[in-house]
Amino acid sequence: MYRFAKAALNLSGQASRQVAVRHASSGASREFHAKYGMPLLISGATFCTAIWAYVITSTGIAWNLSPVGKVQPKEWRE
Repeated sequence: MYRFAKAALNLSGQASRQVAVRHASSGASREFHAKYGMPLLISGATFCTAIWAYVITSTGIAWNLSPVGKVQPKEWRE
């Protein structure tokens, strides 16, 4: 645990340089999000809404109906 805490708190120059290099090389990621981010968000929201609309309306699930008073015991057979 001590090694993990020491590594997590290590803010030396080398660690800072590694983080800077990592962020500098993420240009492709920024271009992807700028180009496709909003269409992906809209298509995902549309897909999610369509699936839930289908589930709510077409599957025949009885939503939150209480069985109290509706379940009757069967007659005893001898």
